[in-house]
Amino acid sequence: QVQLVESGGGLVQAGGSLRLSCAASGRAFSNYAMAWFRQAPGKEREFVACVNGGGGSTYYADSVKGRFTISRDNAKNTVYLHMNNLKPEDTAVYYCTAGLGYSVIDRHYPYWGQGTQVTISS
Repeated sequence: QVQLVESGGGLVQAGGSLRLSCAASGRAFSNYAMAWFRQAPGKEREFVACVNGGGGSTYYADSVKGRFTISRDNAKNTVYLHMNNLKPEDTAVYYCTAGLGYSVIDRHYPYWGQGTQVTISS
């Protein structure tokens, strides 16, 4: 069992930056691929970024590529999402997820955090 707690959300002006953190409890954190998904009001949940267990492989949605960076610190059981050049369309609840497969599909991740709100003002 893995429990995930996100932090770092907030209100930022367009063009600004935020760093989301996700602290994981449980054993063998490095065995899990980690991902971030987001859901905007009235929209379906969408994939943002993922990183494999060792941290050496990452993958991004086209909409955030070049602006967001996912990373992890296995010694701290924490995954991060560094978000730069934020846009109003990035406004959403951001969810941290964990799973044994490295995937862009949400149902492949059985463990989810409670979400953190990110709001970008224009």
